Amino acid sequence: MVVLNRIYTRTGDKGDTALGNGTRVPKYDARVEAYGTSDELNSCLGMARLHAEGDVDVALGRIQNDLFDLGADLCRPDRDKDGEAGYTPLRMVASQVERLEREIDAMNTRLEPLRSFILPGGSALSAHLHLCRTVARRAERLAVELASVEDVNPDAVKYLNRLSDWFFVAARIANDEGRADVLWVPGATRDSE
Repeated sequence: MVVLNRIYTRTGDKGDTALGNGTRVPKYDARVEAYGTSDELNSCLGMARLHAEGDVDVALGRIQNDLFDLGADLCRPDRDKDGEAGYTPLRMVASQVERLEREIDAMNTRLEPLRSFILPGGSALSAHLHLCRTVARRAERLAVELASVEDVNPDAVKYLNRLSDWFFVAARIANDEGRADVLWVPGATRDSE
């Protein structure tokens, strides 16, 4: 269990931080960027939850917990040395990805097929979920970039990919099941020629 009895430690005052295995790296390290962006996403999700109720709020709460799991996974390199940790490090697992897929499929049955791209917006919840979607995409890009040079759990990357899809579909549900989606009209703001 984590015990935080002191919030500031002064250990990062020179621009470095400790990863989950104790290795010190610069705060701009690719791994720190990846798990820091998942933390940013979690904060965006907290804002979205201000507008959520019932089952949607419960689902968003599960995702917030998953995002802490994701941060714990991403902050600990060297999956092949997990046994040396003295404990089992927390890793994302396929069942978390599969749960998102089931939820996406269930939500999608309530929606008409898209006939246009949609603009982020509509209800307050939908707008916040679209912001979550774009931050999830950035977190995914950073995790993929990290995976090109270091070991990253493939389930962590898959989770981020499905999560952005989850947010997209949930944003449509939050817009009166897609009926209040704001549709993109190509060229709508051009002056007539």
